[in-house]
Amino acid sequence: MTATPHQPTVTEREARRVAEAAREQDWRRPSFAKELFLGRFRLDLIHPHPLPADEDARRGEEFLARLRVFCETKIDPALIEREARIPDEVINGLKELGALGTKIDTKYGGLGLTQVYYNKALALVGSASPAIGALLSAHQSIGVPQPLKQFGTQEQKDAFLPRCARTDISAFLLTEPDVGSDPARLATSAVPDGDEYVLDGVKLWTTNGVVADLLVVMARVPKSEGHKGGITAFVVEADSEGITVENRNAFMGLRGLENGVTRFHQVRVPAANRIGPEGSGLKIALTTLNTGRLSLPAMCVGAGKWCLKIAREWSAAREQWGKPVAHHEAVGAKISFIAATTFALEAVLDLSSQMADEDRNDIRIEAALAKLYGSEMACLMADELVQIRGGRGFETADSLAARGERAVPAEQILRDLRINRIFEGSTEIMHLLIAREAVDAHLSVAGDLIDPDKSLSDKAKAGANAGVFYAKWLPKLVTGQGQLPRAYAEFNQEIDLSPHLRFVERSARKLARSTFYAMSRWQGRMETKQGFLGRIVDIGAELFAMSAACVRAELLRTTEAHGREAYQLADAFCRQSRIRVDELFNRLWTNTDDLDHKVVKGVLSGTYAWLEQGVIDPSGEGPWIADATPGPSKRENVHRPIR
Repeated sequence: MTATPHQPTVTEREARRVAEAAREQDWRRPSFAKELFLGRFRLDLIHPHPLPADEDARRGEEFLARLRVFCETKIDPALIEREARIPDEVINGLKELGALGTKIDTKYGGLGLTQVYYNKALALVGSASPAIGALLSAHQSIGVPQPLKQFGTQEQKDAFLPRCARTDISAFLLTEPDVGSDPARLATSAVPDGDEYVLDGVKLWTTNGVVADLLVVMARVPKSEGHKGGITAFVVEADSEGITVENRNAFMGLRGLENGVTRFHQVRVPAANRIGPEGSGLKIALTTLNTGRLSLPAMCVGAGKWCLKIAREWSAAREQWGKPVAHHEAVGAKISFIAATTFALEAVLDLSSQMADEDRNDIRIEAALAKLYGSEMACLMADELVQIRGGRGFETADSLAARGERAVPAEQILRDLRINRIFEGSTEIMHLLIAREAVDAHLSVAGDLIDPDKSLSDKAKAGANAGVFYAKWLPKLVTGQGQLPRAYAEFNQEIDLSPHLRFVERSARKLARSTFYAMSRWQGRMETKQGFLGRIVDIGAELFAMSAACVRAELLRTTEAHGREAYQLADAFCRQSRIRVDELFNRLWTNTDDLDHKVVKGVLSGTYAWLEQGVIDPSGEGPWIADATPGPSKRENVHRPIR
């Protein structure tokens, strides 16, 4: 692709170097998921299941009770879907309730709730209206509050957090019309000018951008005397002169989403509004997402719970061939999948969130796995619900109501959930991101061996270090607790979950051996084997979910809250998951990856263009990617702050 004149042209190696510099390099705290990918099943890091403090739980439950009343009495989800807009009075009501400041510390006017209860709140409000869930999530998880909490100065926190807690909606602006997951090509500029920076550029898919009062903007500072330069984060007032919201975007789902295109033309931003030093913008963004990503699986859990409720009620009422459809095996298997998967997703979410609250573990991989697994499995559950509902699943809620039936928005939830496989890192990007972290230990000791830019002396040194590491590590992958019949006996109750944990332990070692073999086989070409890496990550996700499900079941058993039923669901999920894991292991080495690559080359070269004949393309005219040349806006400003 040819870069536009205002856009940096970078090589693949340069792009990777930028991404690598932005990731958090060190592992200062333990990580269950990192250990899992290394073949070490550290059950002690997650069991016994951590619990919130009593006071945190009390305050969280009190807010959830108030939020439930608000959702049931003030939110009309059908109206939001019909008019593609959240009514101003609903947003103002959420402000009065304190929902904008759920995670913001009480000293800044927020509610100061934990990550666990913030996620429960998102699951609740997201089940009423996914668009509202997205608004609150974008505001707190990736908008102004989270990066300021982690990287802001005290002056910035004092100035902006009270506003974010009660009155001001925030948005996060990174993506550009021709820049998605490749930030090295970021074109929006921030040129230093005395005590200010001057911003120019265009940002795309600015969730909350249409109604936002405050923006976190990522822009490139040019390197100059006294300025390190690089991609940098700024807090920007949304009503600043030179900012134009040029379009409110519309989507297949989340129709109430206030997502737009924002142009910056000679926008002056005080240097005091810069978050962190110059060049730290991407690191701030990625670190923010380490916990921010947990908001998305929270809403996926809410969707799973709703799918289960509708599947249960409908399948008991609808009869076919003399009995409820739930009692037909083909339908029953779908219901079992929804129930077991919802239990596992909630287990993954609660475990990851509680670990985030305790801050004892590094959860960057756990949060990424929760996002990846939650978004994929929620889409599957919604699709199964539509299938269970049959023609009614494809029919809109308004149409159902018009002919006298219950207005069940099954088709809407399928549309609304689809974006989650793209939001905050697409499934494909999440596979690569997690895979990079999963092989970090290998690259740390042997990376120079496969780096073509390294000298022979560097390679020799790396070889010696790798020899020491692998001499200690590889023998530990041969045997383990998973081969002992009585291992994990505390999970052997009326229903025995211990075989599943032994399977996880054995599979973790097999996963590590497979990764090592692949690195030995492909060396520097490993990073191009995206199909293989994706399957490695998917296996890890399943193993993490199985572990979380078993640990949660044991927690519920010991707290006498649906313990037996929890064990049943955990057992069902693990049995379903083990089948998927076995298939994924098989596909590591038996697949069509090489053939697919050849076919793709043929498609792009036009070899199969004859196959496209016989259809009409209803697409409109215009460029594939809109022009984003800096300059003054020529369009009406559709910015709509809510007061």
